[in-house]
Amino acid sequence: MNLSLSGIRVLELARYQAGPRGGMIMSDLGAEVIKIERPGGEETRKNPPMVRGQSIYFTVYNRGKKSLCLDMRAEGGKALFTELVKKSDVVLENFRPGTMAAMGFAYEQLKAINPGIILTSVSGFGQYGPYTDRPAFDPLGQAMSGLMDLTGKPVGQPLGVASSVVDRYTALHATIGTLAALRHRDRTGEGQLVDVCLLDSALTMVEIPAAYYLATGEEGGEGGRPPYKTKDGYVVISATSRDMASRLMTLVSGAAADSGPINSSTGDARRRALDAWCATRTTDEIVTALLDLGVPVAPVKTIPEVVKDPHMWAREMMVKMDDPVAGEIYAPGVTVKMSATPGKVGPVPTPGQHTDEILSRVLDFDAEKIAALRRDKIVA
Repeated sequence: MNLSLSGIRVLELARYQAGPRGGMIMSDLGAEVIKIERPGGEETRKNPPMVRGQSIYFTVYNRGKKSLCLDMRAEGGKALFTELVKKSDVVLENFRPGTMAAMGFAYEQLKAINPGIILTSVSGFGQYGPYTDRPAFDPLGQAMSGLMDLTGKPVGQPLGVASSVVDRYTALHATIGTLAALRHRDRTGEGQLVDVCLLDSALTMVEIPAAYYLATGEEGGEGGRPPYKTKDGYVVISATSRDMASRLMTLVSGAAADSGPINSSTGDARRRALDAWCATRTTDEIVTALLDLGVPVAPVKTIPEVVKDPHMWAREMMVKMDDPVAGEIYAPGVTVKMSATPGKVGPVPTPGQHTDEILSRVLDFDAEKIAALRRDKIVA
């Protein structure tokens, strides 16, 4: 079955989250994503949490890819990578800026090998700028963008988001940029460099308060969003229009609201009234009453509650698959639902599992040549 990105080949030189998650999305949409790992496998194959010897961390971002173990430090490995570039559409990497150039594969060098190649570079601070040489992980993007400060406003100190949300935003931007570059290449035959980074992505999460401050010199626009405490849990209420606010406050206090929307960051008398009203009712009672009014409301769920939610399973947002290490494991489903080309979720590769297949099918190497590469420890 042809999928949206069938026929597109991606060479992935990426580790951890922001790069590999972009490759995962492209694989879901039908691209052949060849994960190039060092002999023995990428270091995140050992990242916790582990289930029966398999890394959930690695599983989540790398299912559906093909694994080629290649020594990129050896001249023979670089020569082999060069041959793969000639037969590929995208190189996805998340090394520190300058690393690809030091390896001999900066964009201009890749372009000389294959004029249509797209190099998607994912980094902490981008390919240029004062901070470009700094190392980075997700929490640094949260901290330097102001996101931690906004999230922590209600508790009085900076507070990081528990998951690596900046990595995941960056992966989306890497994917969007790559798809746009492929579209440009379809029209012109010309590849290009796609430059995305953690800090840029994190800054998109604070764009309203940033724009507001630059215009007024005042902080505001968005802040932390604490939920409302119920008798047995928490709820989030977002009465984001005057009409919703009026219906909500009529229910709560018998008096219609005569001012703007109400949400979890509202800090006025209406918030205090909602706090008192929610404290005397269960989460289910509140959710039922407000949904009947057409007011957006949701319970704050724990992870065990989330994974038992029938909506998640109806949407196939987690799938069970056979795993060569763990025996059976769960992995994310396809997030982008498409009617004609619905995407697919593949298994987690073992280190170098597809080395022989890729060398023989993509590069037309015979068994003797592959054996020689293995003897020379160029591939594994």
